[in-house]
Amino acid sequence: MSQVAVIVTNDVEDIEFTSPVEALKKAGHDVVVIENQAGSKITGKHGVAITADKGISDVSPDDFDGLLIPGGFSPDQLRADERFVNFVKAFLLADKPTFAICHGPQLFIQTGLVEGRTMTSYQTVQPDLYYAGARVKDQSVVIDNNLVTSRTPDDLADFNAGMLATLKNN
Repeated sequence: MSQVAVIVTNDVEDIEFTSPVEALKKAGHDVVVIENQAGSKITGKHGVAITADKGISDVSPDDFDGLLIPGGFSPDQLRADERFVNFVKAFLLADKPTFAICHGPQLFIQTGLVEGRTMTSYQTVQPDLYYAGARVKDQSVVIDNNLVTSRTPDDLADFNAGMLATLKNN
């Protein structure tokens, strides 16, 4: 099966990490959690404890078949680090399966690659996507080729289904 990278740091929205990761693992995919350093301890907004498998400097986008970006405050922090931005950029440029929910699409804006793409996000991020040139839809899941986006935890069932279908088709 596929190997999927998950980029995450403190204050991630817990369920937007745990639910997609559980769905990926249940479907037989390998999940690799990436943060600043391997072994670092990450705490979700509501207390979920996560341990990073790898550090961002230790991985290459070529090592993975897909990328998951959970929401919460994590994406806003990660987009300040060029290493994470370049990691995401490589997935978008290669049209590899890329999944983001809630505030996750903030990282796409930072790459400069949203113009002409169709996506959704948390309500407050939607105008930012629009002004960056994206076609924004307010629906539970938006699939644009290999790019899958969703708005909130309420959309997780549709998001997970879209994510798994996209991986299956690659």
